[in-house]
Amino acid sequence: MSASLVSNAYLDEHSAKIRSKPVPWEGYQRAGLVTSEELSLIKKVDRQPRAKTESILISDGQTYALLYLRLLKKLQRVDTMQCLLVLIADALLDHDERIPLFTRTAQSDPDLPYAPFLRTMETQDEFVQLKSAQILTILLSAESTPLQHQHLQPFLRVLAALVQSTSANKRDVAVQCLEALLARPECRKAVWAIPGIIAGLVEILRHKPGPQMCYQVIFCLWLLSFEQDIAEQINKRFEIVPLLTSVAHEAAKEKVTRVIIATFRNLVTKAPSANLPAMLVSELLPFTKNLAAGKWSDEDILEDIQFVRDELETNFASLTTYDVYTSELATGRLAWTPVHESEEFWRENAHKLNERDYAQMKALIQLLDRDDPVTLAVAVHDVGQYVKHCERGKKIVTDLGAKARAMELMTHSDPDVRYHALLAVQQLVSHPWTTA
Repeated sequence: MSASLVSNAYLDEHSAKIRSKPVPWEGYQRAGLVTSEELSLIKKVDRQPRAKTESILISDGQTYALLYLRLLKKLQRVDTMQCLLVLIADALLDHDERIPLFTRTAQSDPDLPYAPFLRTMETQDEFVQLKSAQILTILLSAESTPLQHQHLQPFLRVLAALVQSTSANKRDVAVQCLEALLARPECRKAVWAIPGIIAGLVEILRHKPGPQMCYQVIFCLWLLSFEQDIAEQINKRFEIVPLLTSVAHEAAKEKVTRVIIATFRNLVTKAPSANLPAMLVSELLPFTKNLAAGKWSDEDILEDIQFVRDELETNFASLTTYDVYTSELATGRLAWTPVHESEEFWRENAHKLNERDYAQMKALIQLLDRDDPVTLAVAVHDVGQYVKHCERGKKIVTDLGAKARAMELMTHSDPDVRYHALLAVQQLVSHPWTTA
């Protein structure tokens, strides 16, 4: 574990500079902020060679763990906080056995070890914030009992801000912290309760990061997918199935493909009815067939590919064309699959959208308010096809409010949306009005 659990070049470079910077420890003593005993102890390790500091920690580690945390709790100058955070991280680097030295400080002060880090994470200094996150992750990940709400929740709220930041360093450190924490079930549930974290992870993926960041973000999603309630809802709320399918198509590294397919396996196993329709709509079945024919260095990935492929094939074989269409509607995302442009499909199935108090028609009309231009274009096209092929289609569409929305879409910024809205409105205007 140690500090390498969360590694970042920016933190490493700044830590090296901070190790040589002087801190006015004597001034703190004169101001009554540091005792003479604390001053004597800190001077023994301040700006000293690593070998000397290591020998002191071997013989007196518990004393120094308590010293560092007490000083961090009461001193608020940025350069001092930076120095103390570096001393703490250096003590933990490659020394997991020292983690209990810090967690045991709670016996001396109930605010320790976590309160000082939760405070320093709220500062505006980027180094202090990210170094605190690094150390907090090390300590929390090592806890043998479930993490307490008062320690975990403030940390996750800060991570939510970091993962959505425009700073590459903040996003990098936040994703690594989440990777480590999400191995714990209580952290998965807590992260799920903070939508900003998942939204931030998804947004990183949408911007097509490098292979390593891509892998780390999807690794977080994979860990989340082990929870039943998350597996049931995550695609509905964040549309990760089409996103991960798109990433998989472009993946240059086997490990990225492996973690995506492993995530899909979890989603299929935990919540098939919630995820298989979206996978079929995203055309994951032909993609997994292609993947299954490839060569892989890892046998597990082939097993996962075959599992997902077989589940999709079984599900697809039992579906009628209309089932496929309603499954696509249920995902809230439409694409130009053949069914939409098939006159035969609409002749045979348009009336079925009226069943169960127009449930599927209402679902289609809801998609006219989506932001995605492809979904909008397909949805308004389908409204036109429904009107063309359903005897009472014009009145139903008008009564449900879709005619007004189709007319609005005639001025949409996307030319494809405008074109299909125009065709749909032509159907609405020219088709005979049947009220029977």
